[in-house]
Amino acid sequence: MQAELLIHADWILPVDAADRTLAQHSLCIDRGRIRALLPRVEAERQIQATQVLELPGHALIPGLINAHTHAAMTLLRGLADDLPLMTWLHEHIWPAEGRWVDPGFVADGTRLAVLEMLRGGITCFNDMYFYPEVTARISAEAGMRVLAGMIVVDLPTRYAKDAEEYLHRGLELHEQYRYHPLARTGFAPHSTYAVSEEPLARIRMLSEELEVQVHTHVHETRDEVVQSLRVQGERPLARLERLGLLGPRLIAVHMTQLEDAEIARVAETGAHVVHCPESNLKLASGFCRVADLLAAGVNVALGTDGAASNNDLNLLAEMRTAALLAKGVAGSAAAVPAETALRMATLNGAKALGIDGETGSLEVGKAADVVAVDLGNPHTQPLYHACSQMVYAASSNQVQQVWIAGQQVIRDGEPLTLEPDSILAAAHRWRDRIAESDLESNAER
Repeated sequence: MQAELLIHADWILPVDAADRTLAQHSLCIDRGRIRALLPRVEAERQIQATQVLELPGHALIPGLINAHTHAAMTLLRGLADDLPLMTWLHEHIWPAEGRWVDPGFVADGTRLAVLEMLRGGITCFNDMYFYPEVTARISAEAGMRVLAGMIVVDLPTRYAKDAEEYLHRGLELHEQYRYHPLARTGFAPHSTYAVSEEPLARIRMLSEELEVQVHTHVHETRDEVVQSLRVQGERPLARLERLGLLGPRLIAVHMTQLEDAEIARVAETGAHVVHCPESNLKLASGFCRVADLLAAGVNVALGTDGAASNNDLNLLAEMRTAALLAKGVAGSAAAVPAETALRMATLNGAKALGIDGETGSLEVGKAADVVAVDLGNPHTQPLYHACSQMVYAASSNQVQQVWIAGQQVIRDGEPLTLEPDSILAAAHRWRDRIAESDLESNAER
């Protein structure tokens, strides 16, 4: 067999049905797709490749999928930490966004986010923010997969004056990227408290017509549920179900406040849950019942949330936190084992985004979204079980090589499609402006 690239690695974690760890195997890539996955001795005999890459001490995993973030909010990282959620939002984040968020802010913030995510082995992200056309463009230019959220809220912003204009701009974005190989779109109504029933009902109709996902915050905090009961007379999840949105196209983010009957309904309807453990912990939002959701058959993926509330976009760290937190919440050390955590960060994310036929696992025929992690570092040695070391000990700085659709975007830990110096210079300029305005606005209170 002729091929463009043959990678020899000490371990391959394909995230297949058997959760196998393959030792001394090789991965063959040609024309952007995985053409073979086989023992090294067979690969050397059967495949003639233009490029052969030796990666001793490395493990290959599928590209990580960040199933929920607000990429451009990297520019607000660390602006206001260790504050109650409402103080954080009302006195710092929302004023900063109201003053600064424009296409330039989103472009520079997204470049910074994409740089961080690629270096950490993330090959695809699901975004919810203003100016999604900018996010889609920047991500595609960097060779990264993105589900750019067609954001909808009722309140006017610089981006749109009302829900109708948000939807109009979103539909224009969808048409622009309808056939793009890397950038896709999905509806991103912020929440049931920020979007009224008429636009939610229209989103349900349009999502079915266009066959796209609906990505929204649901049951993020206890206060959200209490306020929904007080104002609307029903819990947020019940409202989504009444409006026809609870189903296989729904990506429900956070879900820290769930009753047994709600878990059963999510499972029955095929909706997806995105768990953001580190953001939930930092904002004291509550605990998602991950083990119970998985046991009920719910597809649970992982997200970092935005860098303003995490404060990083490190999905390797998120895997570890998710696995450890689930054990504590469930009271069982067997809850969410390493193989499940890796699946949540890869194939489950692809399922939530509706792209599991294309990516999420290292299987023949799928796109070559591949990450090589150097497990030879002292803190991942000695190595008995590659998947356990990947989840419980590996760090993002051990990511050495990244390919997306067969294109290498990280080589020896360095980006090939982005310019770090200019990205960091832009971040420093935004820091100076935002910090000054935050001090001024708080001095006025």
